[in-house]
Amino acid sequence: MTDRFRAGAGRLCLDFLRTLRYRGTPSETEELPDAPAWGAWIDQLGPFPAPVHPASVSDAQALREAIHELLTGPVRPSTRQRLNRFAAPPVPAPSLTPSGELRWQASDPASAMLALLARDALDLVTSPEFARVRRCAGPRCGALFLDTSRPGTRRWCSMGVCGNQAKKSAYRAKAATT
Repeated sequence: MTDRFRAGAGRLCLDFLRTLRYRGTPSETEELPDAPAWGAWIDQLGPFPAPVHPASVSDAQALREAIHELLTGPVRPSTRQRLNRFAAPPVPAPSLTPSGELRWQASDPASAMLALLARDALDLVTSPEFARVRRCAGPRCGALFLDTSRPGTRRWCSMGVCGNQAKKSAYRAKAATT
């Protein structure tokens, strides 16, 4: 089974931003159109062992846009207040089962997930890692990712998708001129 949502941006909040695919292009696609999709995202990328059934997706979309503004600036005071509000509730708490497994629990998993995402974004923007947040060089993509490469010169959010497309396009262009 393949995962429905993209991961691998280097931070959970950056993976969350990817739920608005192709941001700012004519191909922009909302991957969280409803509460079931938000629940599926939490199930795939969150820490909870059981399916989560959130009541609404509007808070998730509002947080996603606030995180995007925070990372791409400038940040309006209302956005800062929104991020602080989302970060305030309790995050998922770890517990150890009798069999030695780690389980994450929260009375309201969707709110706890929002708090986890907001806290991750606030931590990222105030850390040295923030200088390594990059925008994908793929012409249709534009996703943000954390460049963890040693020289800090990574260009694509995913070598398997955007990087591969760029290299195929360059190869075809070169072949067409020879």
